[in-house]
Amino acid sequence: MEDLLDKALEYAIRKNRFAEVRFFKSEKNSILMKNGTLSGTGYSSDGGLAIRVINSSISFGAINKNKWEDVKDEIDRISARATQKGRNSFSRAKEIRDEWRVEQKKKIEDISFEEKTERLKEVDSMLSEEKMNMRLLSLSDNIERETLLNSEGTRIMSTLPKVGFTFFMAYMEGGNYEQGYFQLGYSGGYEALDYWRLHEVMKHESKVLKNAVKATKLKEGNYDLVIGPEVSGIVAHESAGHPSESDRIIGREMAQAGESFIKEGDRGRRVGSDIVNLVDDPTVEHSYGHYRYDRDGVKARKTYLYKEGLINEFLSNRESAGRLNMESNGASRSSEWDKEPLVRMSTTYIEPRDYSVEELVEEVKEGIYMRSFTEWNIDDIRFNEKYVGREAYHIVDGEIKEVIRRPVIETTTTKFYSSMDAIGKDLDFVAGTCGKGDPMQGVDVWMGGPHVRLRNIFVR
Repeated sequence: MEDLLDKALEYAIRKNRFAEVRFFKSEKNSILMKNGTLSGTGYSSDGGLAIRVINSSISFGAINKNKWEDVKDEIDRISARATQKGRNSFSRAKEIRDEWRVEQKKKIEDISFEEKTERLKEVDSMLSEEKMNMRLLSLSDNIERETLLNSEGTRIMSTLPKVGFTFFMAYMEGGNYEQGYFQLGYSGGYEALDYWRLHEVMKHESKVLKNAVKATKLKEGNYDLVIGPEVSGIVAHESAGHPSESDRIIGREMAQAGESFIKEGDRGRRVGSDIVNLVDDPTVEHSYGHYRYDRDGVKARKTYLYKEGLINEFLSNRESAGRLNMESNGASRSSEWDKEPLVRMSTTYIEPRDYSVEELVEEVKEGIYMRSFTEWNIDDIRFNEKYVGREAYHIVDGEIKEVIRRPVIETTTTKFYSSMDAIGKDLDFVAGTCGKGDPMQGVDVWMGGPHVRLRNIFVR
């Protein structure tokens, strides 16, 4: 395959002022269990060659045939299209030659189907004992292998193994119904199952639902609010990560994924209190969104989207960075071999500070502790938003009291971040599959943060 890549790059260079070839292959396994019964299994192996060239415009193509004549025809096709006038700027990037991989303590290749199924059965059995009426569990793994070459001398090879787990469960009692869902992900091998403390986490979630069906709602009004890392994460992802994507800001994603309340000249604009730092960092170890180099061959790095409450930096790939006269910060991603790389998040979180959870709570006269969420909604410019609690408690005189049912936060991005007056020192993540583009691309991400306290937030 390397000989074919070299030949393809050499030919594409002769016809274009910039050329890039990328071979990407993934092998995926999945197991789905419903109420203790094996409901479905899957295996797929998919891969191919993606080619991108620049002349008068940027042109992208993909092919999964390995005969030279077929590859040559595809290069001819996209090169002809690149002569048409259009967007044609890429930001500058360093030449990189590297080979990297994420190591596995328990290799995906060594874990049998029977062992994976048994681990799911153990979790399901515990949930059954907890009387969960509906249980849907999924365990998956994936190994991504990639080689990227371009006309600037970059040559990067990578191997990235990942393991994922999702659950959906529901509980009904006395005519009341509650449900829970979340996703866990890990870059590495099946040591992920120990890292997640899966049995402990799922037992806790079952108790959350059993308590929630018996709880009552608080009257609507303004409350001080303490949120947990799961809520911190969805807020960070939706109201900092997405609006900071430069292709949204310049309008390229307007018809596909929406726009942004942030404009090109908004660096330095205040969106939150001065303790607020929002980060996206693909280099975080074991993140489900982890990578060392992005799909443009740019080295990944930690990026402050909001810093001390101010808009600081936009997420960019080489195309959007070129249009904004800046350097790419390594946020180019694609979900499969035949998808165009887009500006995407990876590991988005509120940066921790120095409070313990107890300190955050003890200074609240009356408020709400929302540890996790069951529903969220946000508009196309990522400004007006709503979050519905799954695990939530009443706070009275600095103490966590009774369980409350489905508190609903209705706020705006700037109101939310401006209301933060204290941030915890803990840090935790959940996984997600972030959708964007046309055709839709779902990429693996982590999102999280610490416990955070906000003042005077409207809750109903």
